[in-house]
Amino acid sequence: MVVRLHQRRRADFRCGDRLGRGDHVVLWRKPEKIPGWMSREEYEAMPEWLAIREVRVRVADKAKRVRRLVIATTLLDARTYPAQELGGLYRQRWHAELDLRSLKSHMHMDMLRTKSPEMVRREVAAHLLASNLIRGIMAEAARGEGIKPRQLSFKGSLHTVREFEASHLYDPERIARDLPRLVSLIGKKRVGDRPDRYEPRAVKRRPKPHPLLRMPRRKAKALIKRGIILYEKSK
Repeated sequence: MVVRLHQRRRADFRCGDRLGRGDHVVLWRKPEKIPGWMSREEYEAMPEWLAIREVRVRVADKAKRVRRLVIATTLLDARTYPAQELGGLYRQRWHAELDLRSLKSHMHMDMLRTKSPEMVRREVAAHLLASNLIRGIMAEAARGEGIKPRQLSFKGSLHTVREFEASHLYDPERIARDLPRLVSLIGKKRVGDRPDRYEPRAVKRRPKPHPLLRMPRRKAKALIKRGIILYEKSK
């Protein structure tokens, strides 16, 4: 576990077993009150005390909102896991946000088409399966190019696979023959090196001045056919 220390906790580096400057191991006691998301059986199975390592990480980039933060981790060995490397490992959590964006934007999972809970689970599972398959091809292509998979563009790889699928549909022999070419093409889809990139959390394009459809489309079309005006035009 490598997470940021919760804002309700305060790290006092004068206490605990000191491993270095801004680096120590402390004991966290199990809360007396059972959290609402935990059953009594799970609570009873937890140990009374938990050894946690707290590390102060300094962010030198002026563009960052937070200059210093404290990381809590269960990786207690300072020799095996230096404090500087833990800071870099925590920084990689941003890739989780990027992967979710790829699923929602590039693979169009932001709006699910199914209605029932069971079909929604299947639809999400299908998106995750397709994403993992693309990531697997990217990893193979990166290994052939001698680079890291994160240096390849997911969007570019996805478009390449879709074009390959459209041109090789229902032709297993051609797919097997041209698959090395597909891996080679994906290996060329490099993403730019943009460390510490930050953008405003806002959209520039304005939405269309149309009201929201708040009924099934079939019902709305039937009302329009009867000459009933559903919504007034925006001024």
